[in-house]
Amino acid sequence: MHYRDLRGWLERVDSFGELRVIEGADWNQEIGAAAEVAAQLDPPPAVLFDRIKDYPAGRRVLTGIHNPTLKRQCLTNHLPLDYSRDQFIEAWKKRLDHPKLIPPRAVGSGPLLENVFEGQDIDLLSLPAPHWHEGDGGRYLGSLDITISRDPDEGWINLGCYRVMVHDRDTLALYISPGHHGNIHRQKYFDRGQPFPVAISFGPDPLLWFFGQMEIPAGQSEYDYAGGVRGEAYEVIFGKHTGLPIPAHSEVAIEGEVIPGTKIPEGPFGEFTGYYAGGLRSEPMLKVKRLMYRNDPIITGAPPFKPAAGAENNLIRAAYIRHYLDKAGVPDVRGVAYYQTRMLVVVAIKQRYPGHARQAALIASQCRAAALLTRYIVVVDDDIDIWDSNELLWALCTRTDPAKDIDILRRCWSNPIDPIIPPSERGFQSRGIIDACKPYEWLSDFPKVSGASEELKKKVTAKFGASLAGKA
Repeated sequence: MHYRDLRGWLERVDSFGELRVIEGADWNQEIGAAAEVAAQLDPPPAVLFDRIKDYPAGRRVLTGIHNPTLKRQCLTNHLPLDYSRDQFIEAWKKRLDHPKLIPPRAVGSGPLLENVFEGQDIDLLSLPAPHWHEGDGGRYLGSLDITISRDPDEGWINLGCYRVMVHDRDTLALYISPGHHGNIHRQKYFDRGQPFPVAISFGPDPLLWFFGQMEIPAGQSEYDYAGGVRGEAYEVIFGKHTGLPIPAHSEVAIEGEVIPGTKIPEGPFGEFTGYYAGGLRSEPMLKVKRLMYRNDPIITGAPPFKPAAGAENNLIRAAYIRHYLDKAGVPDVRGVAYYQTRMLVVVAIKQRYPGHARQAALIASQCRAAALLTRYIVVVDDDIDIWDSNELLWALCTRTDPAKDIDILRRCWSNPIDPIIPPSERGFQSRGIIDACKPYEWLSDFPKVSGASEELKKKVTAKFGASLAGKA
């Protein structure tokens, strides 16, 4: 099921029945609302919008990459489509233990250069950038993109996913929250009084986007990691104005400069938390010097709404957290789950010694993959199915004494989109550590779990399952 670019990915998604095509939607809120409805379906499909109001056929918008099914995550990550969650995470653990890095390969041309515009010919509004929801402050070309930048001191390339608001034909507002590598790069240029050169792909290979919103160590490039996962170097075109490597098979891309000392409005924008927490802000102006896109281009988007119940969680990030726990020497970690986009981490362990659960929780809470914005870390025993929210709630309600089993970490890493933090305090947050394991000191005396054994339940299901389902 290997694919080369977004179009190859779409063909394969369509082949196993998880693609829907919608024609005639309005770029003003209808695309966002339809994407939200689709995300509540089980399974949630990818949705390709065509013949968008005010635009010719072929100017398209794709949603559903950011809330994928397990099968689509396997496709994106070049794994067998029938993998279970545990197999997916185990495969990723092996990749993290033995990373394979393949740097990008420069090419002189590619599909991205089928249409190229500079100067007065640039018109960003010739593309159907959605106004996702009523409360948004404008149209967002970038909500599922990769922003490409270079560290001016060390020269390494970073890919990040940052939101991008359209102002006019050649002006964008690029918002990068504090602590991200792109923000650090920008500040280094600004400290020198220089504009910040960027290139942005608005229709990348989904695997590049997945890496763009992960925490790859500073000094290393997401291109290299993603190339290693797919087993082939990414072909890149060096930007005429920025010298930055841009994916040659991008659907849409720009290059330009963020100008220090300028200010333009940005936001509000509904974030992955499901709130308009960031509000209206001022950001430096990004002046576009070159616009490029393929024939019949596709803009990828991650519309803002509450996390959908039917969507798979970010299994890659769960694998990263598991990797950090293993590297820190935490024994007998049996699983990691990641809920509400990034707000809740659940770790299952086989308890081996006093303090084992707290150790796992504290390391998970501050490792790079979970350090930003995570609200709660819950550790449970290995008899709990961490992917079953009912079992998780059962453990929370029956295996915790709030006075003994809840700790609070203060002044942890947050950012301005955190909805519960007062605006004047944003940047820091507290974090709840919940030990929902049986008390170690009387583990053997903890009340036994009632109910039939798994073996007996399988036996009666085989014997009476049809009758119980009303099919006999």
